[in-house]
Amino acid sequence: MGGKSGESLATVLVAGAANLAIALAKLVAGLIGGSAAMLSESAHSAADTVTELLLLVAVRRSGRPADRRHPFGHGKAGFVWATMAAVATLVGGAGFSVTHGLHEISHGEELANLTPSYVVLAVAFVMESLSFAKGYTQLRRQAAGLGIAPVRLVRLTSDTALKAVLFEDAAALIGLLIAGGGLAGSQLTGSAVWDGAASVAIGVLLLVVALVLIRSNLSLLIGRAAPQQVETGIRAVLVAQREVEDVVELLTMMIGPGDILVAARIDFRDEATAAGVETACDELDRRLREAFPGIAQVFLHPTHGGRLR
Repeated sequence: MGGKSGESLATVLVAGAANLAIALAKLVAGLIGGSAAMLSESAHSAADTVTELLLLVAVRRSGRPADRRHPFGHGKAGFVWATMAAVATLVGGAGFSVTHGLHEISHGEELANLTPSYVVLAVAFVMESLSFAKGYTQLRRQAAGLGIAPVRLVRLTSDTALKAVLFEDAAALIGLLIAGGGLAGSQLTGSAVWDGAASVAIGVLLLVVALVLIRSNLSLLIGRAAPQQVETGIRAVLVAQREVEDVVELLTMMIGPGDILVAARIDFRDEATAAGVETACDELDRRLREAFPGIAQVFLHPTHGGRLR
């Protein structure tokens, strides 16, 4: 857990530093040029900065060790704070962008010097690309360890900090392109409608990202199972034990970023003794943790079908 938290913490710190610098630059450029799209992008980056702060709290809280009142650890605290971060994106970024864009479309606004805006957009695109590259590198490493595609892992991962950074950086890159298109459209046509429409489009983009992250985090809070491929691998390890006749029921749950709880009802062979079953359970616990380092808790329950003597 420490290694995973440390890597996610570094990813969040890089994204947060980039977003803070970009937000200030966009704000200055937006005020100089009078662009709603640039101000929306500034709000976007500011919301992302707040999001990174909340994700830092999520990584820290989820990494706290188990105690008497929280015997399964504090992993789900990360899901709570990640949900709050997604709400911050929804309210702060999407809300401001849509309302400001609609205001510019309806009332119009004269654009001034847009050169600083173009420069800021170009620099921001480079910085956001570097942040996204760091997050994607971590994603690929985790995906390789699980033997699944990175795109599939980003949908299933319980590492809420990594997922939020990837989604928000991807949205930021798309938003920068939209803002640039809006500025160019307004500059070529002389109409502020293009700039306002770009602001609204950025808001809708943030709305979609926030809702996707909120839905994912709520699923984890409710108690989402481990990815199907992981469950299949766990079942294979259980069945491979020579004392095991069958796996009657297998239940898994994500109890923290990357942490899995495993509970299984196992039918042991009739010839297995009580001592043999105990030894087999200990062996299965060890083998499961070796095969899947994310497994934090294992509960194995011998069920009918095997005679304990």
